[in-house]
Amino acid sequence: MELFSLKNKTAIVTGALGLLGKEHCKALSEAGANVIAADINELECADFAKTLQTESMGSGLDVTNPDSIKKLRDKVLQKFGHIDVLVNNAAINDMFENPKAAAEQSKFENYPLELWQKSVDVNLTGVFLCSQIIGTEMAKQKSGSIINIASTYGITAPDQSLYIKKDGSQSFYKPPAYSATKGAVIMFTKYLAAYWGKAGVRVNTLTPGGVENSQDEFFIEKYSAKTPLGKMAKPTDYKGALIFLASNASSYMTGANLIVDGGWTAW
Repeated sequence: MELFSLKNKTAIVTGALGLLGKEHCKALSEAGANVIAADINELECADFAKTLQTESMGSGLDVTNPDSIKKLRDKVLQKFGHIDVLVNNAAINDMFENPKAAAEQSKFENYPLELWQKSVDVNLTGVFLCSQIIGTEMAKQKSGSIINIASTYGITAPDQSLYIKKDGSQSFYKPPAYSATKGAVIMFTKYLAAYWGKAGVRVNTLTPGGVENSQDEFFIEKYSAKTPLGKMAKPTDYKGALIFLASNASSYMTGANLIVDGGWTAW
């Protein structure tokens, strides 16, 4: 079990206050790592970090701002002296304020450029910047693991019929930016794995499937029916995969995409 231990390791998780971000932080801490929970709200991050098992800290972070990332890097190095794991988890998933107008606003024909650009900035450029600024420190120390969180919608196109209500109306359309950015993250992982392989930095993708989180009943039923295991994921279902990628248990693994989706992409 020593292969899975993260004792004396330092791990940064971006988007740490999200549904999966919190579970990523808990998993890393349970495996022994000192965790830096990073997200937009610094006070909430600090409060959350206090709940973790190991010596951890919360930090404000804007993944689209290089100065914000450099400030985080310097803070972590000053406190812990090294950075061993980076989980690029921060991402946005378009939400439409008016449910009645969501179907029309989310149509590809009507999808606003500003929403496309915002997703690119956070979901893709944010991964690039965090990897460049924090990963460079890993390359200097000749070791580290970067884990980029993607999505099954970065592999397969969204099934828009999942969002059709029982009365036959379309609740909304899964927008194009999410799929495009998550697909790009998978390819960026391969690029960076090849680039930093000789520097001892491993870079892998973790691709989760859909997580049950109080969605409409019709959606949960449809999604579950399309999944070989017959259910959506629980937020805790990715902890084992994350620890595997972060630890020496995956020491000969880089440039890979670990898909944990209940079989969603198997058919």
